Amino acid sequence: MNTVELSDYRAQVLPEWIDYNGHMSEAYYVLAFGDATTAVMDQLGMDAAYREASGSSLYTVEAHVRYLLEASLGQELRIRSTIAGHGAKKLHLCHEMYRGEELIATEEVMTLHVDQSSSSTSPFPEDIAQAIAGYSQHRPEWSGRAIAS
Repeated sequence: MNTVELSDYRAQVLPEWIDYNGHMSEAYYVLAFGDATTAVMDQLGMDAAYREASGSSLYTVEAHVRYLLEASLGQELRIRSTIAGHGAKKLHLCHEMYRGEELIATEEVMTLHVDQSSSSTSPFPEDIAQAIAGYSQHRPEWSGRAIAS
């Protein structure tokens, strides 16, 4: 099993992220998680230079967010990302957002590697596939859940 972990992404709750209830609006949780996905892409070699040279990128095709606790103006957020699974053309990520040591939100995303010139999925290049395989993979117990009433 691989033991190399993805680096945490950090952000601070900005004034424009605060909603009419006085805490971070749900849209900005998703924004912060999106920035964490971009940070994962950078770590795996799919940075801006890769995207420009290859014409390929990751597209999020499904996401599930859980809002567990509120975040307030100025608070420091830390997002821990893990690779939950992958395939030739897909990357399954799980993000956990922390305020200090307190878990306040989670996001699970399924992404596909897309050739933007054809708008179709394409396999990861070998170096990217090897980079993905080089990181530890863990599927948190909360992933894979469905919304039920």
